Amino acid sequence: MDNEKENNVKHFLDLIQKSRKGKFKVYIGMSAGVGKTFRMLQEAHTLLKNGIDVKIGYIETHNRKETHELLDGLPVIPRRSIFYKGKQLEEMDVQAIINLRPEVVIVDELAHTNIEGSKNEKRWQDVLEILDSGINVISAVNIQHIESLNQDVKRITNVEVKERIPDNVLRLADEVVNIDLTSEDLIDRLKDGKIYTPDKIQTALNNFFKADQILQLRELALKEVASQVLRKVENEVPKTLALRQEKLLACISSNDRTAKIVIRKTARLASYYNSDWYVLYVQLPKESSDKIALDKQRHLINNFKLATQLGAEVIKIESTNITDTMLKVVEQKQITTVCIGKPHFNLFKVILSTSIFRRLLSRLSLSNVDLVILS
Repeated sequence: MDNEKENNVKHFLDLIQKSRKGKFKVYIGMSAGVGKTFRMLQEAHTLLKNGIDVKIGYIETHNRKETHELLDGLPVIPRRSIFYKGKQLEEMDVQAIINLRPEVVIVDELAHTNIEGSKNEKRWQDVLEILDSGINVISAVNIQHIESLNQDVKRITNVEVKERIPDNVLRLADEVVNIDLTSEDLIDRLKDGKIYTPDKIQTALNNFFKADQILQLRELALKEVASQVLRKVENEVPKTLALRQEKLLACISSNDRTAKIVIRKTARLASYYNSDWYVLYVQLPKESSDKIALDKQRHLINNFKLATQLGAEVIKIESTNITDTMLKVVEQKQITTVCIGKPHFNLFKVILSTSIFRRLLSRLSLSNVDLVILS
C-alpha cells in the first residue's frame, strides 16, 4: 500500500515537473544548406507578429544573404564573450536567456561543442537547462550529428562526425520537423552560392555534396522523423489499445568494435519502437579486473558510457555461463527482443560453443522473445 501511494505521488510530481518545462521543437535536415536556420527565422517572425515574446539566443547564418536578412526586426540576446587561447570568442549566454525569460528562444547548432570553461560541455545541455527553466526552445540539427547514426554516416560520407547529440535529446522533443530537399535542388543551391562561398563550392561538390550520398542522408533523415512521429502516436494512444510493449536487450562482449555496433544498432531499434532497452555484459572469470587487458577494460568503460548516453540501462554480471545469464535477464526484465552480433563475433562464438544454444533459441521462442543477429 505504501509503495502504491509513493508511486502515485511520484507520478503526480512528474506531471507537475513536465508541465513546468518548456516545449521543444527541432528542425532536422540531411545536410548543411537545406534551410533549417532560414525556417527557424521565418517562424520567429510569425511568432513575433502574433504577439509572442520570441528572442534569438544563438543563430548561425554562415553569411548566407537570404538567411542573414531575416535577422532584421528580431530581438537578439547578446552573446557571451570568452577569451580562449589568445582569441576573443563568443558563446550563447544561457544565463542571460534564463534571466530574460522570453516565451520562445531560437537556438541554432544543437550539436555544437562549447568553448572550454563553459558551464556545459555541449549546446544541447544548454538547451535542456533552458527548457527546465520553463522557456520554449526552437532548435536545429543535421542528421549526421545523431549519435546512433555515427557509423552509418561514416560509411556513407567517409567522414566521422565529431560533434554528436545523444538520441534521447531528440526523444525529448515535442515536435521534430524535417526540412527536405531533393539532391538536385540542394546541389543547385550549392552551385548558386547559397550555401558556401565560391572558393569552397568545388571542394564541397567533390566531397560531401554528391548525389548518391545526399540521397542516403535524406533517407536517414526521413526515417528519423518518421520514427519520431510513430513515437508521438504511440504515446498518445491508450495503452489498452497498443500492441506489446517492446523491451530490447543488447548483449555485448569486451570486443570494442563489435560492442559499439551492437549498442548503436540496438539504440536505433529502441528509438524506432520508443522502447526501454538494456545493455548486458557478462563478465567471465578470465575477464575479471585483475586479468583483463587494460585497453579492453578502457573500451568496456567507454562502451558503457556510450550505452548510457544513448538511453540504455547497463547491466554487468559476473558469471561462468553467458547463455543462462542472458535467459535470466530476459525473464527478469521482460525482454521482447535480444540483439547480438554476427556469428564471427566473440559473444556469438561463446554461445555457439555451448551445448545449450538450442535451449537458448527454444526458451526465447517459447517466451515469444525475438532474437536479432546484427550485421
